[in-house]
Amino acid sequence: MWLTVHKCLIVLLHALVAVAIKERQNVLFIIADDLRTSLGCYGDATVKSPNIDQLASKSHVFLKAFAQQAVCAPSRTSMLTSRRPDTTRLYDFKSYWRVHAGNYTTLPQYFKSQGYTTMSVGKVFHPGIASNHTDDYPYSWSIPPYHPASFNFEKKKVCKGEDGRLHANLLCAVNVSEQPGGTLPDMESADEAVRLLKRGAADGSPFFLAVGFHKPHIPFRIPREYLRLYPLEQMTLAPDPDVPKRLPAVAYNPWTDIRKRDDIQKLNVSFPYGPIPKDFQLRLRQHYYAAVSYVDAQVGRVLSALDALGLARNTIVVFTSDHGWSLGEHGEWAKYSNFDVATQVPLLFYVPEVGETYARLKASTFPFVDVFSRSEFIFETAEAIENVVELVSVFPTVAQLAGLKIPAPCPDVSFQVELCTDGMDLALEFKPKKKINREALAFSQYPRPADTPQAGGVQMRMKLQLVYLTAGLKKAP
Repeated sequence: MWLTVHKCLIVLLHALVAVAIKERQNVLFIIADDLRTSLGCYGDATVKSPNIDQLASKSHVFLKAFAQQAVCAPSRTSMLTSRRPDTTRLYDFKSYWRVHAGNYTTLPQYFKSQGYTTMSVGKVFHPGIASNHTDDYPYSWSIPPYHPASFNFEKKKVCKGEDGRLHANLLCAVNVSEQPGGTLPDMESADEAVRLLKRGAADGSPFFLAVGFHKPHIPFRIPREYLRLYPLEQMTLAPDPDVPKRLPAVAYNPWTDIRKRDDIQKLNVSFPYGPIPKDFQLRLRQHYYAAVSYVDAQVGRVLSALDALGLARNTIVVFTSDHGWSLGEHGEWAKYSNFDVATQVPLLFYVPEVGETYARLKASTFPFVDVFSRSEFIFETAEAIENVVELVSVFPTVAQLAGLKIPAPCPDVSFQVELCTDGMDLALEFKPKKKINREALAFSQYPRPADTPQAGGVQMRMKLQLVYLTAGLKKAP
């Protein structure tokens, strides 16, 4: 009798393995906005990011990943088409690559062509002209992209000031129940992502779900309770808060976007170099870190739903950001530069194992971690990879991990080529014993508006400043 049961269990396990091998891998692609490597899994001792750290503990983590340009629209278009900004011809928010460059195939579009249901939630492509006011639908997505309704209030006067009135502030920790609709954009996006995961689990067909969270992008409109995680008296200033004395004026951005906020205008900060008063700097850094913990909680909600639905066993998870953000380093409070804090991003790949046992398949992979109830977070990174890599390589890597054919390398002139890649397959680096013989560098670039900082913001009038970022380079030349 025991032998019969044992043989039946073996047959069941072999059947499960066979199904797992034949089953197509889903993709959950999560991208944050303006998130630098201020995460526990990247060695930041201040931040509390337990859910992303938990993902990292079961993922391949690239410690030195760089964006191609530290601006939302160009970076996202570059990553999702696997083309560098010089090929997409997109350096700002005012160009749609299919019109201004070529009819380039995007990452979700490629998966759609391979039979996947592709879905977009929140900020994946940059909205507006940069994605033809449609988030590149219907090219890239099987259904119309979802945008949270509460995002319409991001730039409105919804932040209660010390005077009791509502303002359009940079620092905007709020009581969520008092906000329009009683919610916030990333909460709505997490809700929609969970709904689509349930739909994907019920449907059974392979899916590519992209979820774009808006934070920690300014303004820091976040639930007030997250500030409690970062007592102001424990916050510190940036280790290098001064503008470098030899920094060329052309290489400095005067953070005009935050100067438009009501609370910054009240400070009467001198243009273009500031500085912002130190007490406000501490509050600014506090709010950024609180925004990261808030995003971490939304990521945790999505991952725990993936887990609860039994999808963690056959879904590749990618987590990244479009670029970083300076928190006072070298006098900057923005992206818009080639400094590492602006171009370096987190990059994680979770790849479910093929042939897991039945017990492993039923085990919890991503239980939600409540940052308010856990005082310590000890998650060791599963596979930390030191090599310098680029976001332009995300496309071919995800394609390879899903078992799809990797696009061919782009020729020197590729404006007429719809599908090709300027990146490389990073999955080769998942095997630590295999030596990868290639030059360790990333290529980032940034358009400069003029020889000196301009109050009007970013406008294309100058040639590009091209900077190579190597493993040992800490600041742009």
